[in-house]
Amino acid sequence: MRCSRAAVAAVLLGAVGAAACGDAKAPAVVTPTTPPVADASRWARRADLLQANSEMSVAELDGLVYVIGGYPSTRVSSVLVQVYDPAADSWRAGPPLPVALNHTMSAAVNGVLYVIGGQTEAGGDGPFVNTVYALDPRRGTWVTRAPMPTARAGGGAAVVNGRIYVAGGRPPRGNDFAVYDPAADRWQELPQLPTQRNHVGVVSIGGSVYVVGGRVGAGFDTPTLDRVEAFDVAAARWNAMAPLPKPRGGVNAIVAHGLLHVFGGEGNPQAANGVFPDHDVLDPARNAWVHLPDMPTPVHGVTGAAFVNGVIHLPGGGISSGGSSGSTIHQVYRPATSYP
Repeated sequence: MRCSRAAVAAVLLGAVGAAACGDAKAPAVVTPTTPPVADASRWARRADLLQANSEMSVAELDGLVYVIGGYPSTRVSSVLVQVYDPAADSWRAGPPLPVALNHTMSAAVNGVLYVIGGQTEAGGDGPFVNTVYALDPRRGTWVTRAPMPTARAGGGAAVVNGRIYVAGGRPPRGNDFAVYDPAADRWQELPQLPTQRNHVGVVSIGGSVYVVGGRVGAGFDTPTLDRVEAFDVAAARWNAMAPLPKPRGGVNAIVAHGLLHVFGGEGNPQAANGVFPDHDVLDPARNAWVHLPDMPTPVHGVTGAAFVNGVIHLPGGGISSGGSSGSTIHQVYRPATSYP
């Protein structure tokens, strides 16, 4: 049942703080039998999307949430850009993409939104693209920037020091790793991702890019992974981190208060819909995972999320395995600043 505005406001009240992120220690996994601290009432709902969607990318820019491309249950790629204003709890259509795309990677840098790669049709074989489109909301139009070194879809993007790092992709591009400098409009290929994979969570914490989970093959029914690998930008080196408590593909990941939250994903043999409800959080300082209460509606196929005014926004996503179950649901979660 959908919450009222008043109920949502009451649920989402809470203190917002900051947690420091230290150097990673030896891998350890913490999976308590009873999830600690977090209360399921931290979850709530906000206004539904304009269009049901999955296999899209999500980014935050200037306090607004952007949902880019993807497709509804028809599996027909979309040019629609959906823009959410948290203050008004409302969606509007933004400038449409120049080309209908799904499985893109997106990030915002210095007031500009970048949409990278993706594919024009549904299916594990693409066709994939290497295009980069940039949107300055003040101008309201997309412009084409320098293309990626390789065409790929189903990877993830994260920002470190004003540069966009793009990792992974559907076969045969699962090891690809490159960085884009928006100021110079130039790409550089970097040491390959050690574990080839796609439908991953990609985030940045401090000076490192984390790549979380994913799957090895083009389709949703291929083996999934629990691997977490972090690229130290300064050292230009990959490091193995504590693995996810469960292997999952199609996960959604975001950093809030210096902690890495991972939601949902595909490949759940215990669920009729094949989707994980799991919500896990990694403390990089301890390199340890804590399992939290399940998300209310398990989803997959959302690349990226938005953390705005102390609230994580998880818009859309597939509610059963595969690409034919895109939803309009817009779930939100107010994270704690620390977990035991």
